[in-house]
Amino acid sequence: MSELIYKRNGDYLLPDLGLTEAEQKPLGKYGIMRQRYLEQSRPGLYTRLILNGSLMAHLQEIDETAHARLESLMSLLTKQNGVTEELKARDQMAWVGLMNNLKQQAEEMILSELIYT
Repeated sequence: MSELIYKRNGDYLLPDLGLTEAEQKPLGKYGIMRQRYLEQSRPGLYTRLILNGSLMAHLQEIDETAHARLESLMSLLTKQNGVTEELKARDQMAWVGLMNNLKQQAEEMILSELIYT
């Protein structure tokens, strides 16, 4: 945990609570979902992460991990289900439908593995 820096304001010393570098980076979809889950379902853990200053780092790690996992799962699922560029050229609507279904499957796995645990 970093040490607080105080600034004098008249007769008072007030902590300088500026955003850290990690806090300035915006959260993605999965980071926001994890934050909402922690707030609503795990308030003790959420409060502990806030108090020790690691909430944003945790949320950003979850977001990055989820995006990497989505990419790897999509690659694996497309290979397993025979979704190819040839199919895309031949029957675009079938390809779009398959890709949407595969993305939904991958996101369900990510939600159960990373977000809601």
